[in-house]
Amino acid sequence: MVNQLALALRLPEPGGFERFVADGNAEPLAALQAWAAAEGQRYLYLHGPAGSGKSHLLQAACRAVADRGGSTIYLPLDQPDLLPAILEDLEQCSAVVIDAIDQKAGDAVWERGLFDLYNRLQERNRRLLVAARVPPTNLGLGLPDLRSRLSAGAAYALRALDETGCARLLQRGARQHGLLLDDAAVSYILNRCPRNPAALWRLLADLDRLSLERQRALTVRAIGDLLGLRPPAAGRTTDGIGSAPDLGDNSAGGQGQPQNQNDSRLENQRDSQVNA
Repeated sequence: MVNQLALALRLPEPGGFERFVADGNAEPLAALQAWAAAEGQRYLYLHGPAGSGKSHLLQAACRAVADRGGSTIYLPLDQPDLLPAILEDLEQCSAVVIDAIDQKAGDAVWERGLFDLYNRLQERNRRLLVAARVPPTNLGLGLPDLRSRLSAGAAYALRALDETGCARLLQRGARQHGLLLDDAAVSYILNRCPRNPAALWRLLADLDRLSLERQRALTVRAIGDLLGLRPPAAGRTTDGIGSAPDLGDNSAGGQGQPQNQNDSRLENQRDSQVNA
């Protein structure tokens, strides 16, 4: 059953701890790396606002456990189709990762299932990693015993990235994708996109596809096309950024369109998760 669940809840495209920009978050990053290596406490709680990177770190922890030969599962409880029965037999895993536990606060069936799972994991010396937007004491749980269990371990707060951190994420991600993003392009993106890690990583993947299709370096105008925005006309500047000629119909692979290009308006770059 566990293997089936793990397959059904496969992680998004690969991303490990090395992709996390730890500005102001070095302590929680180190704690999760130790947890994934089966060092230190078996239970950790991570909390922070939307876009602070919670989901990224939880998924990275899952991958790190798997890379060491452990069995693990990632459960994003903000998925509406999940049922409490999914918690059964998870003590067979060496590590369980539960994201967005705050989404089930106040649901008596889920709270009882999570409480029972916590106890089964403890009995077998399994590891548990939990994340939410708020500290465990602020979850609004109706089951006092579950609140007590979740408050018993170490809790780490994540801070959202500031503009400098987001710029560093874009530059690091661009290098990993083999893209060239100069300071003007980074500034253009940050002035027009949600500044959260999940949205920026998705944008980088889209830019990678666009670059491959056009077989040219990305310009501010090409980035604007992807965002569904219209950069300034050639020779004019906005925010100190000069636009480059459109690469449009004469570029290699001109008939191809990047995935979701027609729908990738600014609002569609927003993170729908919990990091997240």
